[in-house]
Amino acid sequence: MLALKSGSRRFLFSSPWRVYSTQGTTSDIRDVLQARVKDAMRAKDKSTSTTLRSILAEINAADKTANDKVSSSTIVNIIRKAAARRHDAAAQYTQANRPDIADKELAEASLLEEFLPPLLSSVEVDRKIQDVLASLSLTPSQDLRKETGKIFKEFYNQVDRSLVDPQLVKDRLNLVLNLEKR
Repeated sequence: MLALKSGSRRFLFSSPWRVYSTQGTTSDIRDVLQARVKDAMRAKDKSTSTTLRSILAEINAADKTANDKVSSSTIVNIIRKAAARRHDAAAQYTQANRPDIADKELAEASLLEEFLPPLLSSVEVDRKIQDVLASLSLTPSQDLRKETGKIFKEFYNQVDRSLVDPQLVKDRLNLVLNLEKR
């Protein structure tokens, strides 16, 4: 037992160490990113550590705006957007005859893409859309264009948003709806 004396009061503590509770040991993409930053810092790889730190900063900013830790799906979306930004920047640098900076941006994008799960193919997206249309049991007399909100909602209830390209889903749904309309 540890006793501390402060003025005329005495404080008794059963242990000199504080016990902190954690919410469990979930191994998610955030832990992998932090481990890779540490590895890059040990290897003195500035470009890797800087790139991954910027992603962790974006994740922490998202945590603060959500007032809680964001899901791994949201983290994957953040990484996808960052990789897309780097690809766009590389294209602009290439247009401006700056291949050195474009190569740096492409290297950062490829580093970020290592952390991304593969996207669903168009065949898999079509299959899921057909499953959703079958589960909703829409009648042919209904205007399917007006039901797209329900279709998207049901689709994303079945599929994680981070595993699909939203533009691909939209295009494939429009294609399916146009075929069924005929």
